Amino acid sequence: MDYSFLAEAQTIDNDILASLMDDFGNDVWNYVYFLTKNAEQADDLSQEVFVRAYTGIANYRGDCSIKTWLLTIARNTTFTYRKSRFFRSSLWGETLSLDSESPSPGLRQMMPQKPASHPSAEVEVMRKAHMHEIWNIVLALPNKFREILLLHVRYELTTLEIAEMLDLSQGTVKSRLSRAKNKVRKQWEEMIE
Repeated sequence: MDYSFLAEAQTIDNDILASLMDDFGNDVWNYVYFLTKNAEQADDLSQEVFVRAYTGIANYRGDCSIKTWLLTIARNTTFTYRKSRFFRSSLWGETLSLDSESPSPGLRQMMPQKPASHPSAEVEVMRKAHMHEIWNIVLALPNKFREILLLHVRYELTTLEIAEMLDLSQGTVKSRLSRAKNKVRKQWEEMIE
């Protein structure tokens, strides 16, 4: 759906909200889960993101994609929650489980390539194991590299969109993205040697 009309909207109806949730709900939930590493918190905070989008649609100016706007709300909502006393006193750190059935194009560059024909069950199990290992490498990166890599690879945001979202220069984003990819590639090569 084309959401460009939302740049002029002062309010949205429940049908538009449902459409936003259908189109971007998984992206928002996965991003919040990446930031919190807790499924229950991701559920709660993702709902909060869409409540904020619903009540704050008049703040959407259309200078970024609706996806980028929602991910920015997700990031800000999560960081606000992190600062809260409840979050600081709770334990978090579940193992991340990302959908490896349809990896984004950027991640495909860093993972073992899937054969063009239908893979055997053994090959498919190995591919999923490799995906899990690669995501573990990504999650072990320092946050300044990890977040940029995730936004670029998983959510396919451009360096300009990431720069605006994180309030960084585009050059900084490009540099950190390059360094993050190199770190992942190097650690992956060390693991498979």
